[in-house]
Amino acid sequence: MAGEETEREKKSAASARTHTRNNNTQQSSSSGYLKTILLVTFVGALAWIYQTIQPPPAKPVGSPGGATVTSPRIKLRDGRHLAYIEFGIPRDEAKFKIIYIHGFDSCMRDSHFASFLSPALVEEMRIYIVSFDRPGYGESDPNLNGSPRSIALDIEELADGLGLGPKFYLFGLSMGGEITWACLNYIPHRIAGAALVAPAINYWWRNLPGDITREAFSLMHPADQWSLRVAHYAPWLTYWWNTQKWFPVSNVIAGNPIIFSRQDMEILSKLGFINPNRAYVRQQGEYVSLHRDLNVGFSSWEFDPIDLQDPFPNNNGSVHLWNGDEDKFVPVKLQRYIASKLSWIRYHEISGSGHLLPFVEGMTDKIIKSLLVGEENVSESREASV
Repeated sequence: MAGEETEREKKSAASARTHTRNNNTQQSSSSGYLKTILLVTFVGALAWIYQTIQPPPAKPVGSPGGATVTSPRIKLRDGRHLAYIEFGIPRDEAKFKIIYIHGFDSCMRDSHFASFLSPALVEEMRIYIVSFDRPGYGESDPNLNGSPRSIALDIEELADGLGLGPKFYLFGLSMGGEITWACLNYIPHRIAGAALVAPAINYWWRNLPGDITREAFSLMHPADQWSLRVAHYAPWLTYWWNTQKWFPVSNVIAGNPIIFSRQDMEILSKLGFINPNRAYVRQQGEYVSLHRDLNVGFSSWEFDPIDLQDPFPNNNGSVHLWNGDEDKFVPVKLQRYIASKLSWIRYHEISGSGHLLPFVEGMTDKIIKSLLVGEENVSESREASV
């Protein structure tokens, strides 16, 4: 009997061990399945996020699926092309040659020179102007490696390609004005004079005082603040941020009229449009035009404009900075600070004017005269208190 009882105990123990092993195996299998599901879900989520933040491929003009090239273009050393349009006196007969640099969400066709610069002044002073599409805009090829330096060198190549001679003048509006700072740093030897009109400011230029910068930044609408933060701190998210539907996007990109001053709205009302060339501006894709422009304009620059030296120590040229005191795009307080630190800047602040300063009747003539021959109407512009 004792032997049989011992045998039963052995079988019972063996059965218990088998049952335990089966349970362990089942638990291990369930745990493995759960880990696999979690891993697959995590990888899938990463893949979805990656696809979501990736901009669509650009549609370069002249390529399959892209728009047709309709304007003259020059070919740059790296194979890209810049499209351009010319105004005024033929370049080989002109006395003054000006390169116009357009602003954000704009193009060469938006140049105000054709409609707002007096034909009599053009004829009298023998003025030639070339406006070009910046990389990714209109009919100029994108540059996914663009930087402040690269666009300055593009402008130099444009001048050489058109045979403008050893020196030329620059007229930069808004973001084009910001790029003019880059030209003053990288190609000062090519510049005969420059007008920065309502030039955009990179809030991360290292020499701007923190208190004034924070105050100026806070005056922007929250949506625009976030758009610039993303462009600076997380440029790889710029496309997603400006196309997502969860949070308000840049008012500038959306064309929201709240960004304009009272005078700006009056000007737009008279002109009857806000952005008539929007389709042309963005035809190669919003990423390679608008979003890349934000990334370059508000990146960490290699230099700070306040560090620049006078490009005309012998008074053989001049640099002018024009800004309206009611500009809602560019804070006038920061412009005043920059002008106070650069004694060689000729600062003109226009009372009651907004961002569309050159479109005020007669203002483009004033800016051009001031740039080319030093004329200015002191009753309508004032020097900054420095």
